Amino acid sequence: MGNVILLAEKIPLPIFNLEPFTFVLTLCNTLIIVLLYRFLLHKKVGEILDKRNAAIKAEIDEATLAKGKAEAAEKKYLALLADSRAESERILTAANAKARQREDEIVAKAEESATQIRQKAQSDIERERKRAVNEIKDQISGLVIMAASAVAEKEINEQDNAALIESFLVNAEA
Repeated sequence: MGNVILLAEKIPLPIFNLEPFTFVLTLCNTLIIVLLYRFLLHKKVGEILDKRNAAIKAEIDEATLAKGKAEAAEKKYLALLADSRAESERILTAANAKARQREDEIVAKAEESATQIRQKAQSDIERERKRAVNEIKDQISGLVIMAASAVAEKEINEQDNAALIESFLVNAEA
């Protein structure tokens, strides 16, 4: 064994061993592998890559289409939102106008009712005043008749006339 080590130490080994037969054989093997790949696998691998490229392109197109639809939906939503805001403003304006109109109607009815109540109260007051005046006239007439009958019953002098009037007034107050 010691001899082998001596031999190995004495023969320098080349770093790159280029033998023509090995080179040609390696070249033939590589050519056979490339040809086998070319005739057996290249078409299938190309189809797989084409399918994958087509799937990626389809996904990109689908994403672009979905993005376009989303943008269109967003624009439609924003338009509907603006329309709904305008509609709500219109409804609020109409409701406020209707409320003001209703308020005016209520105030007008209240004023009309107050006017009617005032007129009725004035007519009631006037009727009561006339009734009171008629009552007073009736009482005065009754008093005059009583005074005239008292005067007619006896002849009176000035003193008796004053006493009779005084007595009449006292009776009238009671």
